[in-house]
Amino acid sequence: MHNTLIVTDDVTSFGNTALTVLTFQDYLAEFPKLNEPKIRVINICDTTRYLSEGYYCSLLAQARNHSVLPSVNTINDLRMAEENSIDRIVFSLSVQQDAAEISHDPLFVLFGEVEDQRFKRLSRQAFEKYPYPALVLTPTVTDIKVSPKATGKVQIEGFASVQAKAFKDLSITQQTRFITQLKAHTQIQWRTGKTSKRTRWDMAILVNPEETTPPSDERAIKNFVKAAEKAGFRADVVSRLSQEELGHFDALFIRETTAIDHHTYRLARAAEREGIVVMDDTQSILRCCNKVYLQDAFAYQKVPAPKATFVASANDDVCDELIADFGLPLVLKLPESSFSRGVHKAETKDALKTRLKQMLAESALVLVQEYIFTEFDWRIGVLGGKPIYACQYFMVRNHWQIYNHHGDRFSSGGFTTMPTFEVPKPVLQAAIKAAKAVGDGLYGVDIKQVGNAVYVIEVNDNPSIDAGVEDKYLGKALYELIMQEFANRLEQRGR
Repeated sequence: MHNTLIVTDDVTSFGNTALTVLTFQDYLAEFPKLNEPKIRVINICDTTRYLSEGYYCSLLAQARNHSVLPSVNTINDLRMAEENSIDRIVFSLSVQQDAAEISHDPLFVLFGEVEDQRFKRLSRQAFEKYPYPALVLTPTVTDIKVSPKATGKVQIEGFASVQAKAFKDLSITQQTRFITQLKAHTQIQWRTGKTSKRTRWDMAILVNPEETTPPSDERAIKNFVKAAEKAGFRADVVSRLSQEELGHFDALFIRETTAIDHHTYRLARAAEREGIVVMDDTQSILRCCNKVYLQDAFAYQKVPAPKATFVASANDDVCDELIADFGLPLVLKLPESSFSRGVHKAETKDALKTRLKQMLAESALVLVQEYIFTEFDWRIGVLGGKPIYACQYFMVRNHWQIYNHHGDRFSSGGFTTMPTFEVPKPVLQAAIKAAKAVGDGLYGVDIKQVGNAVYVIEVNDNPSIDAGVEDKYLGKALYELIMQEFANRLEQRGR
């Protein structure tokens, strides 16, 4: 039996409902709890704004192994549906001829239920595709014809666009109906959707020729193509790929820097819907691309990591408390950043306060970590839960990171590549545990080591694999390991 939490922007509307209702700030502070029962979260905060508190509510619920409605994938799918006019829900209704007048007024679908019972099937279809508390469907009739099977009936066909609706934006009447449906939904078992299957063995390798710091250089991409052929794939290197073109492939390998609010995520999501094997998968992208998720997942699953906390304000009390807890300097990180962008070091209280204000203007939360000095960072490549390569990345000269972005210039420190059996055991164990907290894809786990202590800094879903660097020890075998993993996953699906 699950304990169901209702997380909302405003608890006042739920005073007499006998539901467990709390704000996002309460959920952030009070969970997870030791020995807590299985928890479901119904997130009715406003998720329509990217990186809002509502967005983080679903993200952190997933990090805490709480079942959540809506999931981050659903939130992003709805954003994509609004942007992509092709992604509409087709409907066909058989109604009495005197009921054939179908208005184009919006339909409010609350937990899969709609007042106009003619659209009951459509509303269920919409909720199954986009499991979201409140949806607005706007139907458009494209054809009305007499049904050949029943006298006095007509067949109405059309499509409906779909949009998420925040609870606070519903009318009083709609909110009352919403709460009724919410209570009913807490009493049922949640179901997951299905994925379709395809049969062809072709791979698309997505790259961005304009990217200044791509995950793989040109030589590495050529090595991937050769390894793919050896594993039984016909690999096409593409710089652009539409969702329609994606349907011609069985596998998608993303070698472009990923982000959640980005076409790489949308393509990965489309691939998953088609049953295509994809790296990086959307779960890995959304978990790795957001450092708030990683930090919460590390804490929940006891992955060794630097002391850290989330902050949502930059007042003097917050800054004083951070300095008292962690000392100076402090490391500040935007939730979504890569190659050391969006990561800053604050050495004074004034610098801390100023930088926090700047970063909070971009994101509802900022991750603040203790500063740990090392001469190099470990990078352990993990594939399907197993280490496959190991590198030491050294700090840029006169800089505190392995990458230095100064204006338009980019520089990186030196490196040493070695077999995984030469890596200290605590480092490997931490890398495996951190990768497991994310998924079973291809990851680069960054770790600092101070004596016998290790600290996982982050897990990268799209790790750098360049010719002459990460492959320096294994050579072509590294590329073959990765391509064989694609083949194994396709074989497991019977394709």
